[in-house]
Amino acid sequence: MCEAIMRRRGWAVNASFLIAVCALPISASAQNDCKKPLYLTFDTGHMEVAPLIADVLQRQQVRVTFFAAQEPTKQGDGSLGAHWAAWWRARGAEGHAFASHTWNHVYWRADLGDAAAPAFRVRPSAGPRQGQEFTMGAPEYCEELGRAADRLQALTGQKPLPLFRAPGGKTSPQLIASAKACGYTHVGWAPAGFLGDELSSEKFSNEALLRKALQDIRSGDILMAHLGIWSRKDAWAPAVLEPLIVGLKAKGFCFRTLREHPDYAAVQLR
Repeated sequence: MCEAIMRRRGWAVNASFLIAVCALPISASAQNDCKKPLYLTFDTGHMEVAPLIADVLQRQQVRVTFFAAQEPTKQGDGSLGAHWAAWWRARGAEGHAFASHTWNHVYWRADLGDAAAPAFRVRPSAGPRQGQEFTMGAPEYCEELGRAADRLQALTGQKPLPLFRAPGGKTSPQLIASAKACGYTHVGWAPAGFLGDELSSEKFSNEALLRKALQDIRSGDILMAHLGIWSRKDAWAPAVLEPLIVGLKAKGFCFRTLREHPDYAAVQLR
């Protein structure tokens, strides 16, 4: 039956996928009991696979947390632009959670300034200064965080979480402290939660990434993938996403948003 379901949904059905997904005991009560929670998160990307990802999440009844920036996309005017407004509005209605990824997808490069006047060398990968390195003060960085959060609220109708993810996960204690001072707590991901969708598909096949994730992920892990990666030829999503979710559910895991993560529940009450 497992193989038949995979074929109907168009999944790859070679031996690696079948062994990884089908040869697992099914735990129907795990989603309700949620004794082994996982926190699946998506950062924005080129968005081409975003509708397919949304279909998988809806079909599997999985709620996730989206970290969003206004990144270049294959269709439309950026990942938080008008073209994608209906997509975000639908995700809000489905009960997903949302948080900032900075507005211009601003990479931290180095600390500058001092504790009294923090500043950072940054390089955005979006916006009018895309690809340029320059200095950004802590107030400007906070504006980046707030602008993305405000746009998410306008698009989804939901108040974003007081969380953020720095692009590439690149931070420093000074950056984290500066963001916290303006109300944002940083969220990274577990080592096993790096799902590998931005790695070279020539070196890291979808089958290998699925097998590794099913083997290594543990209860409480924060998982991270993207709504499309420009550099990967063999798209990770949705090819790996649904087999991964099915396989993890079969191992007794359940999925929750970061609203329910014990480390971040308190910051939402401030």
